[in-house]
Amino acid sequence: MRIFVTGVGGQLGHDVMNELAKRGYEGVGSDIAPSYSGIADGTAVTTMPYVQMDITDKASVEKVIKEANVDAVIHCAAWTAVDAAEDEDNQPKVRLVNVTGTQNIADVCKELDIKMLYLSTDYVFDGQGTTPWEPDCKDYKPLNVYGQTKLDGELAVSGTVDKFFIVRIAWVFGKNGKNFIKTMINLGKTHDTLSVVNDQIGTPTYTYDLARLLVDMIETEKYGYYHATNEGGYISWYDFTKEIFRQAAAMGHPEYLPENMTVNSVTTAEYGASKAARPFNSRLDKSKLTANGFTPLPTWQDALGRYLKELDF
Repeated sequence: MRIFVTGVGGQLGHDVMNELAKRGYEGVGSDIAPSYSGIADGTAVTTMPYVQMDITDKASVEKVIKEANVDAVIHCAAWTAVDAAEDEDNQPKVRLVNVTGTQNIADVCKELDIKMLYLSTDYVFDGQGTTPWEPDCKDYKPLNVYGQTKLDGELAVSGTVDKFFIVRIAWVFGKNGKNFIKTMINLGKTHDTLSVVNDQIGTPTYTYDLARLLVDMIETEKYGYYHATNEGGYISWYDFTKEIFRQAAAMGHPEYLPENMTVNSVTTAEYGASKAARPFNSRLDKSKLTANGFTPLPTWQDALGRYLKELDF
């Protein structure tokens, strides 16, 4: 099987390419960047084909994917800077990347009659209540520009491609890129007190684990909408921070011990407004995974421990 992967310069695309290599599949990686230089850390992805492609250029997308002669596309590329997406100057580009770019890829997949897997987000919902969002729920109500453009990307895929997977994820972290864990670890080196919100609830998603699931999916014809995060229960960002520091301290970093680092629990209102409204309820119902025979991701606590071992801190 030969798979085209967009956004290989990001956390998820990088891990998907490595997962494909582990299984003996041929991945064709693409990004707007000219090469893999500095992003692959010497892992298997460096040995796999790479093409430069701007997903917003329809002619380029059509040419590159057709010439790649692939069986499926895993579309990881996206504008993910949530607050920056609110800036008026950025909004046309956000829409160009998340909606037009996705439509360009969907059009080619439809023409070639190949599978397409699109990564989306819980931000397509309004983030209210406490009930976990079900994957087939159509009660869409994005709170911000990012969420709206990811929803419009979903609609482009579902309205164009017959063989599609739409996988919503939340609270993503991975080795290749910025994320919440890295931010907290770095802040813990320079601060002895932090305030973290306690009323936004969800579950983290480790890209290394997610990549395995995505390749599992693309091997099948069990199309449709799915939700995927690590197992281990629903938590707040405050809970997550406390566990990050607990595990970091247990690994021999005393600066993260409770006596050296105070983490205050605050509400979103107390913390202060960000440019983009954030969902309070990022709980995702993942039961459809097991119902369709897919192996769930390990617990987020386990994923965090493995991830911290990968970090140089």
